[in-house]
Amino acid sequence: MIESFIHWNINPTIFSIGNHEIRWYGLLFASGFFFGYIILTKFFKLEKVPEEVLDKLTIYTALGTIIGARLGHCLFYEPDYYLNNPLEIIKIWHGGLASHGAAIGILLSIWYFSYKEKRDFLWTVDRLAVVVALAGFLIRMGNLMNSEIYGIQTSLPWGFIFERNGEMMPKHPTQIYEGLSYLVIFIILYLAYMKNKGKPAKGLLFSLFLILVFSARFIIEFIKEPQVGFENNMTLNMGQWLSLPLIFAGLLILFFSLGKSLKAAEQ
Repeated sequence: MIESFIHWNINPTIFSIGNHEIRWYGLLFASGFFFGYIILTKFFKLEKVPEEVLDKLTIYTALGTIIGARLGHCLFYEPDYYLNNPLEIIKIWHGGLASHGAAIGILLSIWYFSYKEKRDFLWTVDRLAVVVALAGFLIRMGNLMNSEIYGIQTSLPWGFIFERNGEMMPKHPTQIYEGLSYLVIFIILYLAYMKNKGKPAKGLLFSLFLILVFSARFIIEFIKEPQVGFENNMTLNMGQWLSLPLIFAGLLILFFSLGKSLKAAEQ
């Protein structure tokens, strides 16, 4: 029976140069910024926004993503360890990034960007939401290459046996479930942007991103293995609790966006 499942034993390192490793996760993480930049370049040209604005936005987003994801993992999932060993926080190469922390970091960095550049916050996050969904897909594929963040045991024929981690039984490949969800969300947001010729209702894309991404995350968490020990006795795990306020925020922004659109249509 075990032979009928997918045996996963991919080396997370592509190649090494001296003591430095080039890993699939890092390559896929960086690809999110690369493809995001290309797509946003197309958006900004369509809307005749200067390219230097995109360059600044890319820097703010990169910093917000990395700092937020790292602090999110350290403070949400292992606060006792990292608060007692604060220097370990900067050792990002040891692993430990949280998507909810990344979301918060991005929002704070974009708020500051919008303030400094005198840009509308919702205008910015609407466009950024499209490419962040694509980046989410690529990052989850990186998690797959690392054989991490997988699900509970399954008897389904597409169950993965993560041999590199010493697993003997098939588990749900939740990295693929989540990654494909984000890819579909990216396509929906991209088509919505293009259908409206670069002028979607303010807040629409961002609200859909929050609702769809974190609803998918909330549902998939039910079949994920706990990331840290304290989640074992929780009805909802940390990822689900952190998803709920973001879903609620998305619903509020969607209500605001549709309300503004209806008022504009009546005038």
